[in-house]
Amino acid sequence: MIENRAVDGQQDETTDVLIVGAGPTGLTLACDLARHGVRALLVERDEALFPGSRGKGLQPRTQEVFEDLGVLDRVHAAGSPYPRMMTWEDGERHGEWDLVERGTAGPATPYPDVWMIPQWRTQEILHARLSELGGRVAFGTALTGLEQHPDRVEARLTRVGGDTRTVTARYLVAADGGRSTARRAVGVAMHGEEVDPRPALVADVRIEGLDRDNWHVWPKAAGGALLLCPMPGTEDFQLFAQFEDGAPDTSPEGVRRTVAGRTHLAESAVTEVRWASDFRPRAALAERFRQGRVFLAGDAAHIHSPAGGQGLNTSVQDAYNLGWKLAGVLRAGAPESLLDSYQEERFPVAASVLGISTGLHRAELGGADDRTARRGRDTDQLNVGYRGGPLSVETREGLAEDALQAGDRAPDSPYAGPDGAPGRLFELFRGTGPTVLAVDCELPAVPAGVRALRLTGGPAAAAYGRGLFVVRPDGYVGLATHDPARPAGYLAGLGVR
Repeated sequence: MIENRAVDGQQDETTDVLIVGAGPTGLTLACDLARHGVRALLVERDEALFPGSRGKGLQPRTQEVFEDLGVLDRVHAAGSPYPRMMTWEDGERHGEWDLVERGTAGPATPYPDVWMIPQWRTQEILHARLSELGGRVAFGTALTGLEQHPDRVEARLTRVGGDTRTVTARYLVAADGGRSTARRAVGVAMHGEEVDPRPALVADVRIEGLDRDNWHVWPKAAGGALLLCPMPGTEDFQLFAQFEDGAPDTSPEGVRRTVAGRTHLAESAVTEVRWASDFRPRAALAERFRQGRVFLAGDAAHIHSPAGGQGLNTSVQDAYNLGWKLAGVLRAGAPESLLDSYQEERFPVAASVLGISTGLHRAELGGADDRTARRGRDTDQLNVGYRGGPLSVETREGLAEDALQAGDRAPDSPYAGPDGAPGRLFELFRGTGPTVLAVDCELPAVPAGVRALRLTGGPAAAAYGRGLFVVRPDGYVGLATHDPARPAGYLAGLGVR
């Protein structure tokens, strides 16, 4: 939503937050801000959403984020668990195996497994949710100029066809990818390294003569490994092919030749090439994630190898971390310093996750079906947290290292409410505000409108331990204490009084 006002006879467009880039990061942030009632304008230089399947794996933690945003049912309906890998050699099957370790759902972890869904479909679902919340995307609109002032950002936007206008925003979020125009405009450098010297071809294709029960792998194909993964809810396969020599040919004819040259399938088996891209694996990290009133998120802040499915997931969680903080400052009167915590919390997370994805990629450089490089607890992002961060206050003493602490993800749990009705903590947490939990202790007075619940025994006590807990709007434990006077003060720091 934007407002127009006349200034010296001209129209000056204003909004609270300008988001540049309508990928998963920008769409997630726009949805979060919309439900907080924050005016935001989301612009995308392309005239439609990204069409490819590229980031196809949603980690358990991202599924929890999408439950909170109200889209998980649609995500689950449009996707599936990861299929088992099927290795091929000389036109024959050589056995199945799991790339991803399978988890077991429990009270604290309702979604233990990575979920496969093509990126274009994830974006469609988020776009539909944004429309439901009253937001929209201005397609065909590129950021072509940016000036920062002490109290605002002035952005020049250029439409396809050349029409230009200026939008004034309190803050700008760069979610416009690895070649971010916004990041360059504010002079933030990005440093990285080549993860793999071999280029790769990524494409969405339709193929005859190949079953959809497995993710098919030709690890010893001449010229480089080739993989074909069936995309759930579609007739497509995602193709990934490494090239030992030369650049990939992304034309339909080139894609068909690659498939025929490395598998038992003929060129004619590829009936349609729906999207194709030349991909160069690299890892990079911006020097900082905030420059004045401009924030970097997603690929504009960090670029990952595709190994381990970390890029899209880390990006979504950037947005989830930033959204409630912007809302707190813009709507709830929280101090501006709350926004500093975005850099302090997300930068070390991104650096750590980059190390994981780069390590996984290099473990597979030989092109073999290295089953020691499987994904699981190291990649599900359930253990990502903010211990020791500026918003994590832990006052209890004598805790075991593996005990839940301030900064950790707040686990789910079933519980019985005061009237005996069954509930889930994730359902209680859902929405835009913090939650206070009193586990095996008395519930102190909390500000009006703050969700609060007293729990005695059961799975919640096993997951949390005894104490008072303030759960942030993004589902992390902000405060853990035994002192009943602490929650009110902590909440005041978030703008909740």
